[in-house]
Amino acid sequence: MPQNLPTALDSLRASLLDADRLVRAVASGRRRSATPRFRRTELRWVDLRAGRRLQVVTYDEQQSFTRNVAADEAGAAVDEVLAEPYGNWHIDTTDEEIQLRVTKKGDAQVHRAGRTGGVDRSHDRRKARMLEPDDPFLAEVGISGPDGRVKPSRSAKYRQVDEFLRAFAPVLDRAHEEAGSAPLRVTDLGCGNAYLTFGAHAWLDRQPDLKINVTGVDVKEQSRTRNEELAERLGWSSTMAFVREPIASVELDQRPHVVFALHACDTATDDALARAVRWDAPVILAAPCCHHDLQRRIGRATSWPQPYGLLARHGILRERFADVLTDAFRATVLRILGYRVEVIEFVDSAHTPRNTLLRAVRTGGAPDPATIAEYRRMTDEWNVEPALVPRLRQELDTRMK
Repeated sequence: MPQNLPTALDSLRASLLDADRLVRAVASGRRRSATPRFRRTELRWVDLRAGRRLQVVTYDEQQSFTRNVAADEAGAAVDEVLAEPYGNWHIDTTDEEIQLRVTKKGDAQVHRAGRTGGVDRSHDRRKARMLEPDDPFLAEVGISGPDGRVKPSRSAKYRQVDEFLRAFAPVLDRAHEEAGSAPLRVTDLGCGNAYLTFGAHAWLDRQPDLKINVTGVDVKEQSRTRNEELAERLGWSSTMAFVREPIASVELDQRPHVVFALHACDTATDDALARAVRWDAPVILAAPCCHHDLQRRIGRATSWPQPYGLLARHGILRERFADVLTDAFRATVLRILGYRVEVIEFVDSAHTPRNTLLRAVRTGGAPDPATIAEYRRMTDEWNVEPALVPRLRQELDTRMK
C-alpha cells in the first residue's frame, strides 16, 4: 500500500542511526520532480581506530567521496541524506531488509523482509552476499550441494557470480528508470552455461515492484537446450529465453535495458559492446577475457613509440600492456559514444585473472574534445585500430567530426 513519503522516510531514520543493526544503506535514483545532488549515497557504520563512525560515501558522475562522521553528528548527516530527492532506498540491517521506492505520484512503496545473521563492524568486513548459498538456482546449476552449502570446487564460480551482481546493483536503478512500468529486459551475450544469466534472474526476481525478462544468447545449440531445460525446472520459463545466434548478428524483438558480456573471448567482447551500443542499451557490463587481437598487432610491429620499446620488447610485458591498452580503448570508445564508463576490479584475482569490468551507463552527453584528441594520439603512436572501431565506424564518425 502507498504510504505518505515523509512518514515513510522518517521510519527509516531509526534503522540508519542504529549502529548495532545497520549493515548497509543505499540511496539512489531520482524522483519524478527533482534530482539529488549525488547520483548515489551509501551509509554504513564502521569501527576505525578513532572509534565507531557513520561512513557516508557519495558518488557523482566521475568519482566517490567518503567521510566518516562521529556518532554525535550522525543524526544531522542522516537527515541531510534523507532530505535529498532520491527515488529509491535499500537498507540491510542484521534482522531486516527494507526497500523503499518513491512512486510517480510522490508516495512511498515500502517492502520489509526479515533476515538473520550478525554484522561485523570492521572497516574491511566480509560483504553481505547477493545470493545466499542455499538459493535454489545455485543447487540446480551445481554450485551448491543438497545441504545448501557452496561446493569447495565451485567456490570461485559462486564468488564470481556474487561479485558481478554486486557490480550490477549500483546501476540497476538507472536501468529500471529506463524500463518504466515495462519489464526490465536483460540480455547476456555469450552466456554459455548461463551461471550469470540465472544468477541475475534469481537476484532481480527478489526486487520489489520489478518485472523482468532475461535473455541468454550463445552460438551453441547445446547451451540453449540445457539452459531452457534448467529454466523450466526453476519455473522461470515465462520470464527467461535463450537464443542460439552469434553475438555480432543477434536480433531481439525489443532492445534490452541491460547487456551483460562475461568473459566473451578476445574480439567477441567487442562484438558484444558494439551490439549493446547499437541497441542503445542504457546499461552495459562487460568483463573481457583474452585480448589476443591487439597483442598480435603490437607484436608484429618492427618499432614502438618511445620510450615504450623497453616494455614492448618483452613478450610477457607486451601481452599485459596490450590487455590494459585494449580495455582502455574500449572504455574510451564508449565515452565518445555517450556513455559514462567505470573500469573496476569486480572480483579478486585469486578467483579469476580476468577480473576487469567495464561498467557503462548511457548519458547521451557530447564527447569531450580532449578525450577524442588523446584517443587519436594513442592510436596514431601505436599505429593500431582497436577491434571495436570498425564495428562502430558509422557511430564514431558521427561523434568525432
